[in-house]
This record gives sequence, C-alpha cells and structure tokens, in this order.
Amino acid sequence: MNRILIAEDETRIADFLEKGLRASGFTTTVVQNGQEAVHLASGEHFDLMILDLGLPGKDGLAVLEELRGRGERLPVIILTARDDVSDKVAGFESGADDYVTKPFRFEELLARVRARLRPPTPGWQNEQFSLNSGDISLDLRTRRVTVSGRTVELSAREFTLAETFLRHPGQVMSREHLLSRVWGYDYDPGSNIVDVYVGYLRRKLSTDRIETVRGMGYRLRQARM
Repeated sequence: MNRILIAEDETRIADFLEKGLRASGFTTTVVQNGQEAVHLASGEHFDLMILDLGLPGKDGLAVLEELRGRGERLPVIILTARDDVSDKVAGFESGADDYVTKPFRFEELLARVRARLRPPTPGWQNEQFSLNSGDISLDLRTRRVTVSGRTVELSAREFTLAETFLRHPGQVMSREHLLSRVWGYDYDPGSNIVDVYVGYLRRKLSTDRIETVRGMGYRLRQARM
C-alpha cells in the first residue's frame, strides 16, 4: 500500500485530502509545517508527497529545495493557491514533479497521484486500473464503462461516483463522504446533488444494486457469485 505524506497547514484541506486518499486505498500522514515535512520525508519511507507552498516555519519551495539538495527523489506534487506562471516555474525548477492549484477537484488530484505512482509492471496496472462488480466494469485508464458487455456513457462526476461505489462494495457511503469525494471539499453540504447523481447512475447502469440505507447513505450491494 502506497504511503503519502501530506504537508498542508490548513486543517480543512488536510482532512479532506486524508479522507479522500485513504478511501482510495492509500496510507497517509499529515504534517503542518515545513521543518516536520523535511524531517519525515528524509527519515521515513514515503512513496509521494503533496506539498503546500505556504507552510509555516519553512515554506514549500525551501522544503523542496532542501530535499532535492539531499538527493531525495521522492515524487512531489505541489498543491497551492499560487497560480502565477512565475510560481509554477519556480516550483518545477526546485524539483516538483507536478503542480496543482487551489481550488481543485479531488478526482483530478487523484489522477495525478496515480500517474506519479504508476509502476511499469503491466500486471499491477491491470489490477489497479480495472474495477469490476458483477456485470459492471470500469477501466480507470480509458474511463470506459461497460454493463453486460455494452458501453455506457458516463459524465466525469458519474464515473467518479461509480468508481467510489465499486471500490467499496458492501460499504455504506454517507452523503457527506460522497460529496467530498466526488465534488470537492468546498461544495455546499446542504445540496441534494448526491441523491440526484445516484439516481442518474442507477438509470444508466440499469442496476438496483445501489441501495439506499435510510438515515446513513448508499451502498453498492456485492454481486452474487
């Protein structure tokens, strides 16, 4: 299981990242200042770091420059509100592998994380990037969905919602979790958008396996063998 170090001092964003990444199968550790980020990234094994530039004590660029100066090749994705071209250039010149600006959508960040962690072995890719449950199949590389062998067109949101269910068959997913996972940490928690999209998904996948758990959320019933 891949370990990800999250260096982010804004608690709301750090919690959102940690929840989403853990739900996607990663192990996470959160630090909130630059000195601790350097210490952990140098002393423990992590597979990737998500790095905010505006960290207290030692800013993100200084963290990155120190790690690269020590020869650390840990993949680093900068996640920051700084969107000027000069900031992006400075990030890449300091050794960043990718650069994502806030506000962001989790599914985009997740795709970038997976791309940086993708190993060269085809067998692992086939296992990691294909989700199946009964007659439903999702190819996470091509974003292709099939139901009983026929291709189904899903929007980006519908696909991410379907992916979330297929990654956690039999598990009750609260509306709050689905909202943060699919729509982002800053989406209105009072919205009924989750219920609307679950309805879309049920119709498009021609399945009654996404069931409502009263007072708790939704669950994908596991396919019978």
